[in-house]
Amino acid sequence: MQNGLLLIDKEPGMTSHDAVQKVRRVVRQKRVGHTGTLDPDATGLLVLTLGKATRLTRFFIQAPKVYEGTVRFGTSTDTYDADGEVTLERPIDGLEVSAIREAMAALEGTYEQMPPPYCAKKINGVRYYELARRGEEVPLEPKEVTVYGFELVGDLADGQIAFRLSCSSGTYARSLAHQLGEAVGTGAHLSSLRRRQVGAFQVESALTVEELARRLGAGEPVEPAWIPFDGVPLPFAEVMTDAQQERRLMHGQTVLLRDLAGEEGDWVKLVNRRHEFIAVGTVIERIGGGGVGVVQPKIVFAEGAG
Repeated sequence: MQNGLLLIDKEPGMTSHDAVQKVRRVVRQKRVGHTGTLDPDATGLLVLTLGKATRLTRFFIQAPKVYEGTVRFGTSTDTYDADGEVTLERPIDGLEVSAIREAMAALEGTYEQMPPPYCAKKINGVRYYELARRGEEVPLEPKEVTVYGFELVGDLADGQIAFRLSCSSGTYARSLAHQLGEAVGTGAHLSSLRRRQVGAFQVESALTVEELARRLGAGEPVEPAWIPFDGVPLPFAEVMTDAQQERRLMHGQTVLLRDLAGEEGDWVKLVNRRHEFIAVGTVIERIGGGGVGVVQPKIVFAEGAG
């Protein structure tokens, strides 16, 4: 397991950095990166990049996410989740499911969202949660996010509802829970969260770190949690090159390709006749209307990278 993607099902009580460190020890590989963190109490899918695949991290960080979780009404916290200090308590008598559903629908769409005070976002190199824990003012700055779907799953029970959320990268489920509580007038916080999907990857394919270690120790297969480098799916078109084009790409030179989808500026995954992943490039010029274009390699991998 040197170069590729590894799908990990993060368990509660560990940070994403903890998970990465444990995987490094299990697979005996220093070059391990992640494509988006989860809060310590959250569970679910972490997409890790190993070896040469760490150079592809940028293409996965912005992938849309799907979550499932629960919101508890009547109590607001300073972290917007169950881990924080209670800041306000309100009665939930008379709270109707119809009002919750309406407020959730109003939180769908594209808009500026304020991050929670306790988060991993940085300002001047210092994380927000470090400022908050020191009692310093946290300069909250909104970020544009898109909530594709924020849906109620089941009924209101014991002051809680279950939800399913699909959203753009960078969306804070904790902030949505807080906003939802304010909208219905009772206050609320995120009581649990599980990430089900990152782009095309699903948590059903993932392994916990412990299960990964067990399978590797027993010599058992770890697929589909492990995706070898040559098979890494990227969110753009794949094009096959011939031997001459491959040589040019390996030297950083442009190539003229046929059957090229997309427009100028689009990314392209480039493979050779052996279906080995050799480079990622961008379309710098379209020629005519027959799918012919010029591609400039931007990330080139050594021969035999997979």
